[in-house]
Amino acid sequence: MKNILHFRRAAFLLLFALLAALLTGCADKPEEGRVVKLGVTGAVYEELWRPTVEALAAEGITLELVQFSDFALPNNALNSGDIQMNAFQHHAYFDNDKSTNGYDISVLCDTFVITMNLFSKHYDSPADIPEGGKVAVPNDATNYGRALLLLQDAGLLTLGDYTGTPTTADITSSKVSLVEVNASMTYQYVDDEEIAAAVVNGNYAASYGVDPNTAICYEDVDLTDKSFVCVIAVKSADADDEVYRKVAETFCSDATNQLFDEKYKGFFVPAWDAE
Repeated sequence: MKNILHFRRAAFLLLFALLAALLTGCADKPEEGRVVKLGVTGAVYEELWRPTVEALAAEGITLELVQFSDFALPNNALNSGDIQMNAFQHHAYFDNDKSTNGYDISVLCDTFVITMNLFSKHYDSPADIPEGGKVAVPNDATNYGRALLLLQDAGLLTLGDYTGTPTTADITSSKVSLVEVNASMTYQYVDDEEIAAAVVNGNYAASYGVDPNTAICYEDVDLTDKSFVCVIAVKSADADDEVYRKVAETFCSDATNQLFDEKYKGFFVPAWDAE
C-alpha cells in the first residue's frame, strides 16, 4: 500500500512538473495562437506581405490582411478596434488624418516609399503635353499635394511659397488642367482619350501590372524627408505590444527587400534603415 502511495505521489509530482514546464513555455511565447488583422489598400499588398504572413505562421501568429477600397477607412477601423494594425499610408497622410479625426493611433515603424510617377499613353514626354491638357491626380489632400510637386518637377505647373503640403491655392501658373479622382482609379484614366496623363501611386500602378519604366516623369525620392515615407500604424495603447513589433520586424527584412528588387523594380524603396 505504501509503495502505491509513493508511486501516486511521484506520478502527481511528475505531472505537475510537466504542466509547469508547459505553462512556462507558453509564457515565453505569448505570440503563439495570436490572430492579427492588418488593414491594407490594394491587391499588391497581398504579394508584399506574403513572405511575412508565411514567416509568422511558422511561429504561431496568424496575420490576416483586411482590404479597404478607400484611404479614408483603415485608420477609422484601427481606431475603433476592428483591426489591430494598418499599413497603407505615409507620414503626411497619417498626420493629417489623425489630426482631422482625433484618432488615438501611433506610428509603429517606417517601411518604404511608394513612388508616385506620371504616366501617359498619348505623349512620350511632359513637354509634349499641350497647353490645357488634362492630367488626372489623386483627390485626397496629401497625395494631391504630392502630385503637385511631381507636376512642378515635370515643368507642367509652378508653385509659390507654401508650408507643409502644397494645395491648389499655391499654384501660381499651370500649363495643364487638373482632374481630381480617387487615388485608386488614376491609372484607369491613362487610356482615356480626354486625359493627357495621370499621376499614379506606385502601389496602384503595380496592381495593374504597370512597368515602372513606362512613366514619362519620375518622382525624386528623398528618404531624409519623412513626409512620404510609409508606415505601419497601431493604436497608441498597443505601441509596445511584442507581437505587433514582431510583425513589423518580420516585414522590414531582406525577404521583403528582395521582393521589391525582383518583382517591383522602381515602385517601392525600402526606408526602414534610413536615418
